[in-house]
Amino acid sequence: MKDSLVEGLNKAHHFTVDRDRTIGFMGDDLRVYATPSLVRDVEETCRDLILEHMDGSEDSVGTRVEVNHTAPTLLDMRVEVTATVNKVQGRLVSFDFVVRDGVEQVADGTHTRFVVDKGKTAERLAAKAAQAGAP
Repeated sequence: MKDSLVEGLNKAHHFTVDRDRTIGFMGDDLRVYATPSLVRDVEETCRDLILEHMDGSEDSVGTRVEVNHTAPTLLDMRVEVTATVNKVQGRLVSFDFVVRDGVEQVADGTHTRFVVDKGKTAERLAAKAAQAGAP
């Protein structure tokens, strides 16, 4: 991880709330941005920010998400996810995030990611697969 990953850095991504990002359980007329999709979009934005400050052998994994999803976003609306680094503690990186659509703020919260070495992670996963009896 490079020294350039510091508190205050931010990144914004834009997403269109397509059908796959919406809930379907209330019927087609009531499709809105699903919270799990919102969380995925937040994680992607935070990961992309971190990747700009990593060595090629590193990546990050999410460890915690706290979200307040406070307003609906309609199908086909665009949202902006803005993530800001609020703390860097060794390999643990915490973010504040805000999600807005074209009308209002629809969510905010915090997200934590852990920087991992991809080679070491592959070894750990192989060891766990062996313990689990996976091929």
